[in-house]
Amino acid sequence: MKAIAYYASLPISDAKSLQDIELPEPLAGPRDLLVEVKAISVNPVDTKVRQNAAPENGAAKVLGWDVAGVVKAVGSDVTLFKAGDKVFYAGSIARAGGNSELHVVDERIVGHMPKSLGFAEAAALPLTAITAWELLFERLQVSEGSTDQGQSLLIVGAAGGVGSILTQLAKQLTGLKVIGTASRAQTRDWVSELGADLVIDHSQPLSEELKRAGIDSVTHVASLTQTDQHLPQLVEALAPQGKLALIDDPKSLDISLLKRKSLSLHWEFMYTRSLFETPDMIEQHKLLNRVAELIDAGTLKTTLGEHFGVINAANLRRAHELLESGKAKGKIVLEGF
Repeated sequence: MKAIAYYASLPISDAKSLQDIELPEPLAGPRDLLVEVKAISVNPVDTKVRQNAAPENGAAKVLGWDVAGVVKAVGSDVTLFKAGDKVFYAGSIARAGGNSELHVVDERIVGHMPKSLGFAEAAALPLTAITAWELLFERLQVSEGSTDQGQSLLIVGAAGGVGSILTQLAKQLTGLKVIGTASRAQTRDWVSELGADLVIDHSQPLSEELKRAGIDSVTHVASLTQTDQHLPQLVEALAPQGKLALIDDPKSLDISLLKRKSLSLHWEFMYTRSLFETPDMIEQHKLLNRVAELIDAGTLKTTLGEHFGVINAANLRRAHELLESGKAKGKIVLEGF
């Protein structure tokens, strides 16, 4: 089967950083689905793994943790899906990625694809939807419905993949006042279109930006990028006993700054359930099905930002390059082989 892989961690400008290769077709385990990959999207985790995780023993390493496709075959113990089902999922970082014609994935982290979307639009959603959902409802413990009226959520990096779906979830499913950050006119407009009540500029001191908008403090923060740079401002912006959640990988974080206000810190990593095969691993199946229902009801919309054409090494290198520039809006999707 066709696949895109790498053999050494190289700058994305190097033609060998991602290569078109041929691999044997994978075999499904007892709880696995064998999926015919129709579309993929690209995430910052792809670039981080490529840059920092050299393949072992000269083997090819396949990236890609966002897939929309069709179930070709199922393992002996599968109960949730059948051949022919359209599915979308993010996969497990402990297994080969989905940048290949065929892919195997545990059924417990797979959802039924939204009926109203094509494969490319659906591929934009799984990893970011899982991350945003878990961050909002499980880490920050925000309740669905209007019980959080009078509370507020500041989303740092609201125009990116996770921010694009988190903004919608918070606005459509909770009573929070939603404040997004973006630094360019194009991304500010995008965040507003997604439903943010207010958009401020994260290239400026965030607490000062909030005060200029008449907001003294926020109760919740979702820091999706450059948390180490923004931390003092986020602590300043948070109300006493507020909650800070993050998804990025700061080299250091002085959490002693949180003590004076009794702030709580929450880290979201959407691979935790699949990596450790936690007893509640199936919750990702359930939440993806819920996201599909919300998409089909018109409550949420796909966060596809740019379509980069067919799935091949050249187009994936372009996608990695744009993500590494920090200027991506929404999700980058590739479709077909």
